[in-house]
Amino acid sequence: MATFVKPENALKRAEELVNVGQKQAALQALHDLITSKRYKAWQKTLERIMFKYVELCVDMRKGRFAKDGLIQYRITCQQVNVSSLEEVIKYFMQLATEKAEQARTQAQALEEALDVEDLEVDKRPEDLMLSYVSGEKGKDRSDRELVTPWFKFLWETYRTVLEILRNNSKLESLYAMTAHRAFQFCKQYKRTTEFRRLCEIIRNHLANLNKYKDQRDRPDLTAPESLQLYLDTRIEQLKIATDLELWQEAFRSVEDIHGLMNLVKKSPKTPLMVVYYAKLTDVFWVSHSHLYHAYAWFKLFTLQKSYNKNLSQKDLQLIASSVLLAALSVTPYDQKHGASHLELENEKERNLRMASLINFTLDPKGESREMNNKGVMTCVSQEVKDIYNILEHEFFPLDLASRVQPLLAKIAKLGGKPSSASSVPEVQLSKYVPALEKLTTLRVLQQVSRVYQSITIGTLSKMIPFFDFSLVEKLSVDAAKYNFLSMKVDHLKGAVLFGNVNVESDVLTDHLAVLADSLNKARNLIYLPMKKQSKLGEKHGLAETVDKEHKRLLARKSIIEKRKEEHERQMLEMEREEESKRLKLQKVTEEAEQKRLAEEYTRRQEQRIRREIEERELQEAQALLFETQKGAKKKGKKPLLDGEKVTKQTLIELALSEQLKERQELEKKLQKLGKTMDYMERAKREEEAQLIEQAFQQHLVEEKIFHENEQLKAIELSRQHHAGDLQEKNRLARMMDDKVIFQQRIVNCRETEYNRLKKEREDTINQLIALRKHERETKRKMLFYLKSEEERLTRLREEEEARKHEEEERRKKEEAERKAKLDAIAERQRQREREAEEKERLRRDALLRRPTEALSRSIDPASGPHTADPVPVAAAAAAPTSGKYVPRFRRERNEGQTAAPPEPDRWGRQDDRAPQSGDRWRNDEQRPSYGGSRTSSASSSSWSSSRPRG
Repeated sequence: MATFVKPENALKRAEELVNVGQKQAALQALHDLITSKRYKAWQKTLERIMFKYVELCVDMRKGRFAKDGLIQYRITCQQVNVSSLEEVIKYFMQLATEKAEQARTQAQALEEALDVEDLEVDKRPEDLMLSYVSGEKGKDRSDRELVTPWFKFLWETYRTVLEILRNNSKLESLYAMTAHRAFQFCKQYKRTTEFRRLCEIIRNHLANLNKYKDQRDRPDLTAPESLQLYLDTRIEQLKIATDLELWQEAFRSVEDIHGLMNLVKKSPKTPLMVVYYAKLTDVFWVSHSHLYHAYAWFKLFTLQKSYNKNLSQKDLQLIASSVLLAALSVTPYDQKHGASHLELENEKERNLRMASLINFTLDPKGESREMNNKGVMTCVSQEVKDIYNILEHEFFPLDLASRVQPLLAKIAKLGGKPSSASSVPEVQLSKYVPALEKLTTLRVLQQVSRVYQSITIGTLSKMIPFFDFSLVEKLSVDAAKYNFLSMKVDHLKGAVLFGNVNVESDVLTDHLAVLADSLNKARNLIYLPMKKQSKLGEKHGLAETVDKEHKRLLARKSIIEKRKEEHERQMLEMEREEESKRLKLQKVTEEAEQKRLAEEYTRRQEQRIRREIEERELQEAQALLFETQKGAKKKGKKPLLDGEKVTKQTLIELALSEQLKERQELEKKLQKLGKTMDYMERAKREEEAQLIEQAFQQHLVEEKIFHENEQLKAIELSRQHHAGDLQEKNRLARMMDDKVIFQQRIVNCRETEYNRLKKEREDTINQLIALRKHERETKRKMLFYLKSEEERLTRLREEEEARKHEEEERRKKEEAERKAKLDAIAERQRQREREAEEKERLRRDALLRRPTEALSRSIDPASGPHTADPVPVAAAAAAPTSGKYVPRFRRERNEGQTAAPPEPDRWGRQDDRAPQSGDRWRNDEQRPSYGGSRTSSASSSSWSSSRPRG
């Protein structure tokens, strides 16, 4: 594996190898570079390398190399430059297509050259033998060898590109384009096998996309662009399938489109739905599902009438006629009559599956009403409308077919491609003629059976001119099988008998019941019923009996119904059990068969490998035997083990012994030859020594003479050159003065220019220095100004904060002093109240003691009461001032100032008493201390001093 420092080197090396004809080596070198882990980052050179790489892959038809290289390149540029991958893939497909087209143009008979069933299968041995034995022409054989490989490679290219681009959201359009080109390839060259494989590949890609929803770069089907691309691809697939008449694949494509629409829960665009229903009409017609064929035509008619504004009246009439004729082509009887339960279930599943494709509801009456409401009958042609009225509403048992036949002849000529509806396929009403003839025959038989009980075969054959009587008999058998007609054909009498002789038949029973009711009504009208009073009791008992009998019959009917239901349920369970047993047995049998086949395959593989090994060993033994015998014959020896059965080991031993003997003989010959050569060389050198010396002396003399001659020639040539140089010097000497003047002028000009440029440079440098000095000065001043401004703002901010702090402290202090004042006032008020109470108590006591005192005065002199003055309560000290921050400049400003003198008490009290504090719940540390009179008065007057003075 070659290693390159740069990718460009690998590209150059590949081009060199291609120029010398070594394309395989060039391809291998580029493949090693692309798959190397060293160059994982995308660069433009890798794109050029990929272009060269795919060229070599296409030239050499190396599909596997191309796939490996594109996968590695996708990993490299997926997240970086995905458009590069798109360009490389487009170039790859372009080269493969051009090569295939060149090969096709070179071939003369393309169909013979492409007469291959499967492009992925190699030539079989029997095909090769048949081509040689049959004497195929050389040109046809060359065409087959030239064209088929290139188309195989083109098909492999499409598969490779689809595999690389699958489930990639960034290259959805390229994926769709590749799928369309592959479809066109299959259509152009009628490749049905490859088309089936291509559809399966695309179907698997979509299934994996829905299965693994956590993939990276996964397309989002809910996006309108992605959904449109996927639907376009499926619609194109459906078109090609119908063109190639692959109806099974077309039905699968229809299921794919329906599943895609159900997956995203979104209705596609109208043009796509038109193509979808147009192709459904072909699929359902081929599958003989005439009911769904008619409904598909009805959907197509609805879409064209609703959304196609350019639809002409002629095209609308043609489409409406197709709808009505398709509806008339539906078999007029149900083909499920008499079928088993399993068949009914399978038919039900099939109907549900096919009805879901076109949103069809199984309600024929509702559908007919809907068709009438939509106005289909108003748009159809007159011939089609006449046929509809004759077959569905008129009753002409004798000349029904003769009335319909000319109308069918006219309808067979109608048709064509709608000009204003490009998506609608070519309409040919003639394809409905056989179905309408069949329907006409059934209507004739049905109407004749209502009129006649029997009719001759000849008369009936004349009434139905479309078919022979054998075909009419076959149609009547199917109609009688499904209970649409009741008739018998008697060939002995040559007559056809209608009706059923069974008295219990439903038709006869209905007729008899209607006749009995009519006769009863007529009798009641003629003979009025008589009222008899004597038989009222009898009539009452008869009514009770009738009721009881009716109830008994109803009970018996319910029992019979229940028994029938039970029997049906048991039969259904038995069928289910049998079906489950059959499926289990089938599954076990299939597993055993698969296991047996796998074992048989393994055994055959082992036998094949063992047989190949034995054959290879036998071939090697035979080759060794042949070589041994060949050597023995050359030497004239007897062949070893000639005609005997030998083994590989025996021959190897014999060959080794022979090789050893030959090597020994060869060594002996070489030794003998060496001695001979030594003797000859020695003798030769002894003889040639004298001759060599003589030749050397002669050569010296010749060289000396040659040297002297050459030296004389050189001296003469030097003299001539010197003379010529002197003449040239003399010729140019007269120009010396002009040269000096010109030189001086040039030097002066350049010196002046130099001085000017030097001065300009110095001026520029001085200006730059001055400018930068000015800028530095400006910057310095700006920095100083910004710093000063910042300091000023900081000082102002600090002063503002100090002022706010001081204001807060002052407010708190005033609040505390006001509270203390209020507490002192309250305490003084309480003291006065206590003093008043004390005086009142003393007065009462004095009043009470007066009689006693009057009595005691005569004994002792009264003495005045000693009342003690109340102890003055000291005023509460001012609240301790809390510590606060004061800026330095404010402290320096307030150093020389003194405290203001206390103001007098606002209450006009001149004594030094202060009210006692009333906060009894405070701690001892927080209670104010009692000081001198000056402190007390200052504290008590602080509240009044804080108020504004008028």
